[in-house]
Amino acid sequence: MLLEGKKLLVTGVLMDSSIAFHVAKIAQEQGAEVVLTSFGRTFKITQTIAKRLPTTPPVIELDVTDQGHLDSLAERLGEHVDRLDGVLHSIGFAPQGAFNFMEGTFEDVSTAMHASAYSLKSLGAAALPLMGEGGSIVGLTFDAQFAWPVYDWMGVAKAAFEATNRYLARDLGPKGIRCNLVSAGPIRTTAAKSIPGFEAFENSWDTRAPLGWDVNDAVPAAKACAALLSDWFPATTGEIVHVDGGFHAMGQ
Repeated sequence: MLLEGKKLLVTGVLMDSSIAFHVAKIAQEQGAEVVLTSFGRTFKITQTIAKRLPTTPPVIELDVTDQGHLDSLAERLGEHVDRLDGVLHSIGFAPQGAFNFMEGTFEDVSTAMHASAYSLKSLGAAALPLMGEGGSIVGLTFDAQFAWPVYDWMGVAKAAFEATNRYLARDLGPKGIRCNLVSAGPIRTTAAKSIPGFEAFENSWDTRAPLGWDVNDAVPAAKACAALLSDWFPATTGEIVHVDGGFHAMGQ
């Protein structure tokens, strides 16, 4: 199996329609042992959703903007696994003000940057003590090379996220850790629902993507994440893999 014997940390499981949920499901089906994270008012939600996986995994508390949580992550993970072979970063947050580019405040922007970009480095550093044998860090992005409708400062945060991945790949490569991103097309997730006017993406994507696109199907993106978490990309790092039906390659 693709992930036989792997021990993975998966963040961002909030709904059974989410990419992160399907990554966890595929990982278990492919032989991996999975630990989930959540925090605050969503913790019980994640615990409930976790029961819909083939095997109910443990859920540990992790707010990636809380340094105390990060500092104790390796110790708390050690209660469930003796090492980590892979980490999925499926985390993003921006206040509503960040979805208005000209009026968003720096406080809005800094919150988005901390939770949605800097957190990749934070999570990688926190997991590092358990990744002594190397492994793979995979994050989820939404193609940041364009100025999208309504995405605004979250789009800027994703650009920072993509740059963070490249620097993380540089610094963790000598430790045998690969860092890659999957740029997925729009999926109807919790994060998407928080973006005002998100239907602007949904309405045009399927017609422009040469392979078509189903906003309700997170499985293609999840399969790409699972592949990158496996040993099948041993010399790939700092990369962004597009799973968007080919939308990114088409002109206007």
